Amino acid sequence: MSSPRRVSLVTLGCARNEVDSEELAGRLDAAGWMLTDDAPDVVVVNTCGFVESAKKDSIDTLLAASDTGAKVVAVGCLAERYGEELAAQLPEADAVLGFDSYTELSTHLRSVLDGVAVPSHTPGDRRKLLPISPVERAAAVEPGAIDIGLPGHAGGPQVVRRRLDDSPVAPLKLASGCDRRCAFCAIPSFRGAFVSRRPSDVLAEARWLAEHGVRELVLVSENSTSYGKDLGDLKLLETLLPELAAIAPRVRLSYLQPAEMRPTLVETLTSTPGVVPYFDMSFQHASATVLRRMRRFGHTETFLDLLAQIRAAAPTAGVRSNVIVGFPGETEADVVELERFLTEARLDAIGVFGYSDEDGTEAEGLPDKVDEDEVGRRVARITALAEELTSQRAEERVGELVDVLIESADGEGRAAHQAPDVDGTTLVRGDVRVGDIVRAVVVDTDGVDLVADLVEVTSPAQRVAVGA
Repeated sequence: MSSPRRVSLVTLGCARNEVDSEELAGRLDAAGWMLTDDAPDVVVVNTCGFVESAKKDSIDTLLAASDTGAKVVAVGCLAERYGEELAAQLPEADAVLGFDSYTELSTHLRSVLDGVAVPSHTPGDRRKLLPISPVERAAAVEPGAIDIGLPGHAGGPQVVRRRLDDSPVAPLKLASGCDRRCAFCAIPSFRGAFVSRRPSDVLAEARWLAEHGVRELVLVSENSTSYGKDLGDLKLLETLLPELAAIAPRVRLSYLQPAEMRPTLVETLTSTPGVVPYFDMSFQHASATVLRRMRRFGHTETFLDLLAQIRAAAPTAGVRSNVIVGFPGETEADVVELERFLTEARLDAIGVFGYSDEDGTEAEGLPDKVDEDEVGRRVARITALAEELTSQRAEERVGELVDVLIESADGEGRAAHQAPDVDGTTLVRGDVRVGDIVRAVVVDTDGVDLVADLVEVTSPAQRVAVGA
C-alpha cells in the first residue's frame, strides 16, 4: 500500500484565512492526505491580497516554498484577485487556484503532483455572483453555505474542519463578503457580497471547537455588524451571542462597522456573561471630509459619543481601531483632527496604515494624491502618538481586575480587552496552566502589555484531546 501524499498548509493574512485553511485541512484530511511541515510533496500557500505589503509577503512565501523543492500551489485572496496574472508573473507557483476550486482541492493537488497542468483561476467581480438585495440572497445560496465557492458546510451542520494547532483560541466565521463600498478597499470585489452563515451552522461549529479544547471563540467576518441582514433579521447577532456563550467560556466579536453599531448590540456586548466587552471598530479616520471621500460615515463627535455609550455600560471595555493616513485630499487640518480624536478616544490598540493605491478601487482614481514621502511622515507621526496613547491607556489599568485566558506555559495570555495577535498580552504571575481563565490584578505595564498577579482561577482548563 502506497503512503499518503504529504501536504503543508501555510496561512497568511487575517483570522478569516485561518478558518479557510482549517477547512481546507479538513477536506484534505478526509481525502487521505497527510498534513505535515516535514518534507511535504506540495505546499499550499493561503495568500493575503489586502494591501501592497501583504501581497509582497505572499509572493515571498510562495518563492520560499518553491526553494524547498516541493510543488507549490497558491490559494487565498491574492490568488483569487489576480489569478492568471499572478501565474504568469510567478512561474514558481505550479498552480494558482481561486475560491471556486476549494471543494476540489485534493484533485487539483494530485494533478499538480502527477505533472498535469491545472488551469489558472480567471478573476471576476464576485459581487456580481449574488443578487444585489441582501434579502434575496438566502434563496441563492445553498442552506448552510458560507459563501459561493468557499469551503462550507453545505447541506447541513456537518463540520468540515481540522485544527492546525492546539491553541485554546480559535476563529469562527460568521459570514463572508461585504456590501460596503469604501473607496480604498478592494475586498468586496474578490470576497464577494455579504452572506451570513446560518445560526445552526455557526452553533454546530462552535460546539465542535469546544469539544476540541477551544476556550475562546473569536467571531470573524468582513463586517460582523451586518450579520443576519440577508436572513431577514438585523438583530440576529443579539440572539446568537448568548447561545455561543453557553457553548464556550469566552466569546469575542471582531470586525465591527461603527456606522452600523446599534444600542441593542452595545447592550449585548456589555452585559452578556461570557461575551467579552470588546469593540473592534475600524474608524479609519476622524475628519468628516476625509471619511466622506472614503465613502464612510461619522466624525470625531459621533465616534466619541459611541465610545461614551459603550463605557457608560462597561467602563473597562476594550476598544481597538485602525486608521489610514495620507488618503487623497487629506490636509494638515485633517491630520490634526485625527490627532484630536485619538487623544480623546482612549483606545486600547491602534493600527496605523499609510494610504496606497489599490487596483480597481475608487480611491485609485481620486485627485489630490498625497506625496508618498509625506504619507510616510504622517504614518510616523500618528504611530508615535498612538504608541504613547495606548501605553497611557494600559497604565490606566494598573490596579484593575482583569479576566485572562492563559495561552502559554509561562503564564502569558490575554485579558478581555486584548484580541489575539493585535492587542498586546497579559503575563499572569501565579500557578496557572494553558486554557485556564483567571482573575488577576494588574500591577505593571510594558507598552500595551500588562503584568498581573493571580487572584483566582475562575474557569479551569479542560483536559480535552485536540485533533481532527
